[in-house]
Order: sequence, then C-alpha cells, then structure tokens
Amino acid sequence: MTAEDPRPHRPALFADLTEMIDAAGGASPSSRAEIAAATAAVLVQAGRSPGDGDRFVGLADRVGIDTLAALWRDADPVSLPGALWALYLLRQWCQTAGDEVTRLWRTGEPLAPAEVAVAGVGDYADVAAVRRVADAVLTGVYQGELDVALERAAAFFRVVAAGRRSLGGSALNAPDGADLADRNDRAATALSAAARRWRAGTLR
Repeated sequence: MTAEDPRPHRPALFADLTEMIDAAGGASPSSRAEIAAATAAVLVQAGRSPGDGDRFVGLADRVGIDTLAALWRDADPVSLPGALWALYLLRQWCQTAGDEVTRLWRTGEPLAPAEVAVAGVGDYADVAAVRRVADAVLTGVYQGELDVALERAAAFFRVVAAGRRSLGGSALNAPDGADLADRNDRAATALSAAARRWRAGTLR
C-alpha cells in the first residue's frame, strides 16, 4: 500500500457523501471538479468552528476513506480538494500500515535532515509517533494553518521517498520501490505548490 493508492477499509456510505454535497450547495455545482472544490471549502470552514477540529481529523474513520475518494481522488493535486485528499490519505496510510511507514521514515531520516525538521516527527520515530504526526498535520488544517500542514506533509513524503530509494528493491520486497518513491516526491511537490497557492489566496 502507498499513500497514493489506498485500499478502502469499509464500504462507501452514500448518505455521508450526499450530506457533504448538500452542505456544499446540493446539486448546483455543474461538474465533479466544482463539487470537489465546494465540499473541500465547506469542510475546512466547518472544521474551524470551536471544538470541531478533532472531529474532522477523524472524518475518514467515520465516513470511510472511499467516500472521500469519491469526492476528491480525481481532483487536481494542486487544489484544495486534491491537497485534503493527500492529507487524509497520508493519515490513513499511517493508521493502517504504521510499521511500513515507520521503516521507510527511519531509513530516510538521516538522508533528509532538513525535511525531517519540517515534518516534525521527532528523533528515531516509532509507529505511534508517525501516527501522531499524521493527526497533527490534519489538526493544523482546522487551526488555520493549512499552508504549514501542507508543508509538513510534503516534507514527510520526501523523507519517505528517500527511505524508499535507500532500501531499493529490498524495501518490503517491493521491486517497484523507485517508482513509488517518485510518486511520493510528486505528492510532495504538489503539496508544496498548494501551500504557496494558499498563502497567495489562490488555492481553490
């Protein structure tokens, strides 16, 4: 499993998908891209209500990662829905494959010290620490620090990519480790670009 290719852990809950679209204006958006943008904007705004941040961090646990995929997976990676999708996917990956993520992180940690500092995982992290950071990244989204959250996630992906390349084909018996590393790097690049757009007020 990678953070770009999830395995849904539960069936999609259509009622939750419908409710999210309704909150974004019902059927008025004329395209999937508009629905994705509208639901992402509603989510970020709603999650910043006092006391609601923690509830939205665990959104995928309640509605299913596949429900979010139906909304956002096909969105432009450098967009608000595309960025949120990457963050929720990262959290899901850390939750369901913590040992794998931790091994990749530990391997990449000495190879990308600047990125390690930005991600904020801590020294020689264990599974619990990796999962805490994934939660903390999403918490930042709902505390008004979306650009910081995106940069932290981008740094995390870069460290993991470095770990994959260092392990090479031996990485968890994955012969396509280099390709997965490239995908992690592309995710990081998109997240950093999204952070710049957010600071410029142009991320939609």
